[in-house]
Amino acid sequence: MRVDEALRAAREQLRQAGIDDAARLEAEVLLCDILGRERSWLYAWPEACLDADQRRRYRTALEQRVAGTPLAYLTGRREFWSLSLGVTPATLIPRAETELLVEQALRLIRDLTAPRVLELGTGSGCIACALASERPDAVILASDISHAALAVAERNIRDHQLDNIALSRGDWFEGIEQRFDLILSNPPYIPSGDPHLRRGDLPAEPDLALASGASGLDAITHIVEHAPAFLHATGWLLFEHGYDQGEAARALLRRQGYRQIASKRDLAGNERVSLGGCPESPAAHPTAPARR
Repeated sequence: MRVDEALRAAREQLRQAGIDDAARLEAEVLLCDILGRERSWLYAWPEACLDADQRRRYRTALEQRVAGTPLAYLTGRREFWSLSLGVTPATLIPRAETELLVEQALRLIRDLTAPRVLELGTGSGCIACALASERPDAVILASDISHAALAVAERNIRDHQLDNIALSRGDWFEGIEQRFDLILSNPPYIPSGDPHLRRGDLPAEPDLALASGASGLDAITHIVEHAPAFLHATGWLLFEHGYDQGEAARALLRRQGYRQIASKRDLAGNERVSLGGCPESPAAHPTAPARR
């Protein structure tokens, strides 16, 4: 079977499975992953023939995709902030809207020399890696409760030779004993009964990284309440949330006395991240670990 024939059949298979808009792209990405080639090669050599093993592997990958396995889990890669990062079913798949979190983080630490940054729930490490690549002077601690996720983050850090990130295993602030100029997180924020959890790639992603109680705000509430104990007096808390949770996020920040509270909109016009400066009287470090 020729490359162009294989792609044509794959596009049709994906379209029949309801993957309409991205059928062409996904068919090409999967074949490139099998062949170890760039997409430009597919256009340059449409008449090239696939051998039996390549055909078998491509057929298997397409079947898995049709069955609901996310493209990123099939290829094991996802681009974020122009970095090619490894992902597995142990980690959330990085999404374009989360780049707003990175943009705002860079803005908040712009005027600081060697800023100390804590990322909670790092998953694949995509946010920490993006920040570290832009600010090699930053001292970044990235934490997650999942051993498997931290192993993925460690590989991504090593692959991109980022020596200014340290990893820590813990449940939110558990085991953290420092203060930071910036604490940021893309925590779980989908309500546990939300039907979106059964759509798209979400059923295949780790529930721990997606859902957070009936309102979706359990993790955010916990972070907002405990962060002051780990912030410098001039530090900031920054976190991602759902498109309709901006007002609730600001209310949580106001309740805890944060300063200069604001929400920022993504490219779709939705309030996607919220932030606040450390309250005027930062709390003392808690005597017991902060838990979910």
